Amino acid sequence: MLKRLFEVRDGDDGLPGRERKLALLALVTGTQMAVLDSGIVNIALPTLADELGISGAASIWIANVYQLVTAALLLTFAALSRVIGRHRLYIGGLAVFTLASLACALSRSFELLLVSRMLQGIGAAAMLSIGPSLYRIIFPTRLLGSAIGLSALTVAFGIAAGPSIGGLILHLASWPWLFAINVPVGLLALFLALRSLPREPAQRVRFDVWGALLSIVMLSGSVFALDQFGHGGGGAMALATLALALACLVGFVYRQRHVASPLVPLALFEEPRFSFAAITSMFAFLAQGIAFVGLPFLYQRVMGVSPIASALLFTPWPLVIMVIGPVAGRLADKGNPALISSLGLGLFLLGMLALTGLDADSSHLDVIWRTALCGVGYGLFQAPNNREMIGSVPLALSANASGVLASVRTFGQSLGTALVGLILGLSFGSLTLSLWLGCVSVVVALALSLYRIPLAARDRRG
Repeated sequence: MLKRLFEVRDGDDGLPGRERKLALLALVTGTQMAVLDSGIVNIALPTLADELGISGAASIWIANVYQLVTAALLLTFAALSRVIGRHRLYIGGLAVFTLASLACALSRSFELLLVSRMLQGIGAAAMLSIGPSLYRIIFPTRLLGSAIGLSALTVAFGIAAGPSIGGLILHLASWPWLFAINVPVGLLALFLALRSLPREPAQRVRFDVWGALLSIVMLSGSVFALDQFGHGGGGAMALATLALALACLVGFVYRQRHVASPLVPLALFEEPRFSFAAITSMFAFLAQGIAFVGLPFLYQRVMGVSPIASALLFTPWPLVIMVIGPVAGRLADKGNPALISSLGLGLFLLGMLALTGLDADSSHLDVIWRTALCGVGYGLFQAPNNREMIGSVPLALSANASGVLASVRTFGQSLGTALVGLILGLSFGSLTLSLWLGCVSVVVALALSLYRIPLAARDRRG
């Protein structure tokens, strides 16, 4: 598949073959670091708590602040890329992330580490907010699905490998190396990005400062509140934060309708294919978030396996996505992406339904084929659906579409995590109930995806 991505044909848009290779390596490296750092530190939290002299509860913020800052800035950075150019934003974000990684490695206090992690989140948001849209200007339109499939593989590997890489580094070295390893990799990615990313002129548009502030409070407030609910901390503070986030959402939508240069042009949502793909993505990521958080509890508390065995039982899901994602992207280039996504969601639903049948007597083989089926379905869904989101809007709006894609992914996963936490906290709640809620979410996503199939078919004929 990689060889096909670099083939050059007459009339191709995008970059020439050799430049594609370097640009792809820069994007994959930056994305991989950003995704890995959302999970690589989790396994080290007990160690960090002991060495920094803080409580276990406080140490969780070393992980949470990264996710919170990243989520808050996705829409803002996507819009800022139109003002300064995508290549400048990506390179700047990569530079900030690399320097912040060095600061994390050198931190010897909780406060300094927390600030450094916030800076890492800023750099990650800059890269993740526009990463998918850069694929559109690097690769020819005929290869967009395959390229986005490779992006899905990159993210899946980061999800799958984060805990394992973190555990290996801690086994061989001290915790600062969790962050120091990013420095040489980041410098290499920075060199490649400076050399290969396509340059864009800055657009003469006004940056919507008030819209940016509203979106930051809206996104960070909602993720914070959902995180509190998911960890059993729901109370007056969480409810007040959620209410503030909803108020900012109302204000944000109102401003986007009435400002000349909106942060998120609502013209995006006038394209039915984009709107359906975005909503479908949110419900699918909600279901995945439920499964990713609920299954480790199911394996350890119900089936009685060790944490290490639990991690191994979970890995078929992201590993299968790594295999299926690029194939699905290539199919989306040749056929109807909505149809392929719907097929994937159907298989994903079968896998989720199968997971609800797990109990204390289930064997490891029972778990493996069920999680692998979920991975096959999700792998078939993700790349074609992302192609629909990025490819169905005008090129000038692709950066904004990329920001929306990253935002719905983050929000869906956060909502899924919160639902599992709420169910575990209920006296009548159960892990099986959370999986059934995940099935309902997939049913909604599948219904939306089936409805849009004729829309995608019509546009392909046109």
